[in-house]
Amino acid sequence: MIPCTNRSSSGAVYGMGFIGAAVYFIQQATSFGSGVVGFLKAIVWPAFMVYKLFQLLG
Repeated sequence: MIPCTNRSSSGAVYGMGFIGAAVYFIQQATSFGSGVVGFLKAIVWPAFMVYKLFQLLG
């Protein structure tokens, strides 16, 4: 069986996206509670992106 070696690059892309999304959402926060919600949004940012893409495609 040949091991898959491409996993690290996708993890790095997700990690960089997570950090960027966390910084963006936390900067937009006006209170501690909205900062926590921003952090949680940063965890699931790919789901938001795919949802918006499907909305555009109709």
